[in-house]
Amino acid sequence: MIKLKKRFTTLIIYIFLISNSFASVSDAIFATVGGKAITQYDIVKEIKKILILSGQSFNENMREELQQAAINSAIKRSIKKIEIEKYESLNFNPNDLREELDRIAKISNMDLQTLKKTFVENEISWNEIVDQVKTELLWNTLIFKLYKDRLSINHEEIEEQLKLVQGKKAIKEYLISEIIIKSVPQIEVNTKIEELKNRIKDETFEKVAIDVSISETSVRGGNLGWINEKEIAENFRSAITNTPVGNISKPIILNQGILIFKVRDVRDAKKFTDLDSAKTQLVNAEKTKILQMHSLSHYDKLTRTISVKYFINQ
Repeated sequence: MIKLKKRFTTLIIYIFLISNSFASVSDAIFATVGGKAITQYDIVKEIKKILILSGQSFNENMREELQQAAINSAIKRSIKKIEIEKYESLNFNPNDLREELDRIAKISNMDLQTLKKTFVENEISWNEIVDQVKTELLWNTLIFKLYKDRLSINHEEIEEQLKLVQGKKAIKEYLISEIIIKSVPQIEVNTKIEELKNRIKDETFEKVAIDVSISETSVRGGNLGWINEKEIAENFRSAITNTPVGNISKPIILNQGILIFKVRDVRDAKKFTDLDSAKTQLVNAEKTKILQMHSLSHYDKLTRTISVKYFINQ
């Protein structure tokens, strides 16, 4: 309890600093996305959420990066809502809502009640957080609906992964974070990777993730939490398992961008003996990876058709 109390105190201090730094903020419209308005106060609340979920502290040196990350987050959510509203009968399993909230709390090193209290203490409605998670779940439902026919699973690779799981005496779990940046022309790839590595070295992985990552994890500083190695796709696994704790992985070139992992910790996991369950998890992990790529691509297309109009200079 002492640690939790200290965390609340620290977070309240963070928000106090934010409140002073943005003392002149009003509820005037900052921008419109399609027909949806984003106010200045919405941006401040987004900054609070990013700090809470990523475990970062506020300081003036991060002001511009945090503000831009908050703007990007608010715009992205508005674009997703606009797209979701075009489709009728989208829904999700109610159990998924609770599981996702629990997962977010776990990644943030809190239980659900502590996470809820943290947001409320910092003047952010818990219903607002729940609505955001619902938006993501509906978005995931939409992506699956649109791209389910493209979920081509390599079953031979799954079987190879099962053999690896079955044959290993010890299974590892990795605490990892990620940064995904947009694709660039082939001639610029090496330069872009070096720029990214230099920024991570000069700043922190978490700060750079908040600032430039196009992944949904950017608001958490790229934090993916603990992942069992059996759930890691083959083309990602070697990059992660061969990276020493505290270091960043070799870059992975994807169709939708450039991916870099940070391995923050590693531990032994219980050996998985139920091969049917293991196979199901491997298949689901592969489907999730494919759908994430389609999600990034679909969102990128929407950004070219939905107008964003700013009313206040950034």
